[in-house]
Amino acid sequence: MIQNKAALNFKIYPPEAQAVGQFDGGRITEVKPIGFPHEGPPIKNLGPLFYWAWATAKGYGKIALHPHQAFEIMSYALEGEIGHYDSLGNRSRVQAGGAQVIQAGAGISHEEETIGEFTDFFQIWFDPNIRKTIHNNPTYNEFKNDDFLIEHQDGVTLKTILGNGSPIYLESEVIMQDISIENDRLYQYVLAQDRTLAVVIISGKGILFDKQTGAKHHVNKQDFAVIHAKQRGEISIQADSSSPLRIATIEVPAQVDYPLYRNQ
Repeated sequence: MIQNKAALNFKIYPPEAQAVGQFDGGRITEVKPIGFPHEGPPIKNLGPLFYWAWATAKGYGKIALHPHQAFEIMSYALEGEIGHYDSLGNRSRVQAGGAQVIQAGAGISHEEETIGEFTDFFQIWFDPNIRKTIHNNPTYNEFKNDDFLIEHQDGVTLKTILGNGSPIYLESEVIMQDISIENDRLYQYVLAQDRTLAVVIISGKGILFDKQTGAKHHVNKQDFAVIHAKQRGEISIQADSSSPLRIATIEVPAQVDYPLYRNQ
């Protein structure tokens, strides 16, 4: 009997397999699910998802003024408050659930700061067709938690950060959600062929099920899962019975029709 090959490929990276970094003398520390090309294990099929850092600070910290070009860069506050200043003259702060978005274009410099007793945030870089975006004027926009679409269904809360229904427009093709799942409840995710789903466990623990093969992948806080669909597949995400599960998901095309910076 010939068995069909699994449609989905799962890889789980625990925190100790991820890259690390720090700023401001260690006041701000980072675990990097996706590091820069010279950091951490190489991960395939990420398409326009270039970099993903999870930064934490106890008290005030600053990442000094530094330049960017062409990339699309989002800082997403999980807890606390993050500040922003840039060379366009923008100065702002966003609290938990808010996002700061830079489309760097021809060039922009910015600095970031953490405010308050404890701050937790993602910084994520997306790789558009930089041969085109490098000619665009740079922009900065901020968004509060209330600006985002939030849906509730069967013990699951879905917040759309990027993609259909989001107030954020990017050149890169990306769908991002902040998902909270109550104890022992399930969320079903369908992943189309040649798409990749990247998942960071923000809090709690749970199981990722491959519905075709029945394979189970246990995940805990700060684990990073990369799921690539060689063919269309279905994933069940279940929270542990002892606690709710909160995850961030980013879905991207595994390949794009323009040169990626990582491959140059």
